[in-house]
Amino acid sequence: MARIIEVIVAPSGETTVQTHGYTGSDCLQASRFLEQALGVVVQEQKSAEFYASAEIPQSLNQ
Repeated sequence: MARIIEVIVAPSGETTVQTHGYTGSDCLQASRFLEQALGVVVQEQKSAEFYASAEIPQSLNQ
């Protein structure tokens, strides 16, 4: 899945930053620069992708 950072700016100037395709805290690290540039974070809502664990390939040792 592609990793996307979506920024929505309302007519009032309020902005919303959403990440797609990231798992765990990777989304927070990826969008941090935007949050710092835009100002104070008023509300934070984590999606199901945040709580999903990254898939780690497992190998079989025989």
